[in-house]
Amino acid sequence: MTEKDPGAEADLDTQSKVEPVPAPQGRTEIIETDYEIGRDNLTSSWKLEFDIHQVVFTVSALGVLAFTFFTMAFQEELEPVFIGMRGWLTSNLDWFFLLSANIFVLLSLFLIVSPLGKVRLGGPEAEPSFSYIGWFSMLFAAGMGIGLMFYGVSEPLSHFDSAMGGISVGEDGIRTDWAPLGGAEGDVAEATRLGMAATIFHWGLHPWAIYAVVGLALALFSYNKGLPLTLRSCFYPIFGERVWGWPGHIIDILAIFSTIFGLATSLGIGAQQSAAGLNFLFGFSTSNPMLITLILAITVVALVSVVAGLDAGVKRLSEINMALAAILLFFIIAFGPTLEIVSGFFANLLAYGEYLPALSMPFEREDANFASGWTAFYWAWWISWSPFVGMFIARVSRGRTVREFLIAVLIVPTILSVIWMTAMGGTAISQLVNDGLTGVQDAALELKLFEMLTHLPLTGLTSFVGIILVIVFFVTSSDSGSLVIDAVAAGGKVNAPTPQRVFWTISEGLVAIALLLGGGLAASQAMAVSTGLPFTVVLLGACYAIVHGLLKEAR
Repeated sequence: MTEKDPGAEADLDTQSKVEPVPAPQGRTEIIETDYEIGRDNLTSSWKLEFDIHQVVFTVSALGVLAFTFFTMAFQEELEPVFIGMRGWLTSNLDWFFLLSANIFVLLSLFLIVSPLGKVRLGGPEAEPSFSYIGWFSMLFAAGMGIGLMFYGVSEPLSHFDSAMGGISVGEDGIRTDWAPLGGAEGDVAEATRLGMAATIFHWGLHPWAIYAVVGLALALFSYNKGLPLTLRSCFYPIFGERVWGWPGHIIDILAIFSTIFGLATSLGIGAQQSAAGLNFLFGFSTSNPMLITLILAITVVALVSVVAGLDAGVKRLSEINMALAAILLFFIIAFGPTLEIVSGFFANLLAYGEYLPALSMPFEREDANFASGWTAFYWAWWISWSPFVGMFIARVSRGRTVREFLIAVLIVPTILSVIWMTAMGGTAISQLVNDGLTGVQDAALELKLFEMLTHLPLTGLTSFVGIILVIVFFVTSSDSGSLVIDAVAAGGKVNAPTPQRVFWTISEGLVAIALLLGGGLAASQAMAVSTGLPFTVVLLGACYAIVHGLLKEAR
């Protein structure tokens, strides 16, 4: 019998509380490094337990708190700054966002059909941790749930209206309309095709490719290469051991800022739509105090979920949300213009494929308002979400092959987005064109979903389900974002102490409130674009790292 080492036993007990990523199973190309997870961390178990990366957590936390304070203190002064910042970035750098997103799509499609797609994340013998249903529910709920609820009706109708209006030119010879491409003035059928194609373009391959690049890079370098589950690990092929110093600190800090402000944009949208729905059904106020109350209430629910953990909290909520979304979708298909929705699905897919090259062209665009005001903002917004969604996807995707991963993250969500937009937007367009109902067209942005539902049976019930969906998407985004931010701020530890997750969940709510008071949706969008810009450069570097890493793996 061998004697136990009390010191070693204590070390094992400490490690069991904060787990590193699982070791690869089977033969993989492990990266040999002297770095150990938690080497640069500050830890304490006295009264308040914490385990944080000294530099990343400190800079990120102080930066978020300072931003919240100054935005709340100087609301009137900062509002025009936020609005001007968003306009300048999307107008002058729209080509960069469009070009980068095209690269992400092409890389993802190449990996699906190439032999590199056979590589298994976690090693050749790794097995998936979640069923397909649970896995996909978490992918989709975290990826763009709130946005689909907010824009599902409004965006197709908006693009249809602007396409029907055609081209208008100002005295300076510059187009003043918001029609995608050349519009389709007076042509209802073509305006519908173009409007739906433009909508699917913003919710299809490109945004999911952005998420896929981050998720794949993180999963590959953590599960196959044995590095910490943080963004900096993906850049080991570029920086080598220097990635554990300031180059890596900057990457992880950018990831946290990007995630915080990307989430705040979505939380602001979710609060506005929830308040509008409650006003629509019960006459509740939609003023700022009501919006703040909603954000605080939903943040409390997110706290409960995030404390419960990934399986008990996020996974369960995601599956509930997917079930509710499916019920609402099938209800609209059944009681809306069913034949138009079914035929429209295939017609819209064809229109998307037809218009995709022109819509994704980054240079010499005549439709400047559409390219910069819609597309460039969307790509920046998705990129600002990508650290959190990508890391969350990586955390739940161990055991999948690269091909399986990319099909699930890229192709399947695109198909579902087409179905969702066709049902929601197609019903609204049909109500306008075929039934002469202008209620949805005239309604405020956050009310369009509920106005569309008024012309279908069981309006009160379906509107209530819509509110619940927005709120639960709100919660799943917040709590999964908190889990991810905490992992980065803890130096790659995936099960850090609960108080840290609580801190980041509360921080997301406070930033959303600060942006709401300091300029509303425009302020949120401005910060999403601002943090999305530098992180686009990070993602382009990740593309190189993915190919470099996969080439060394067994397949």
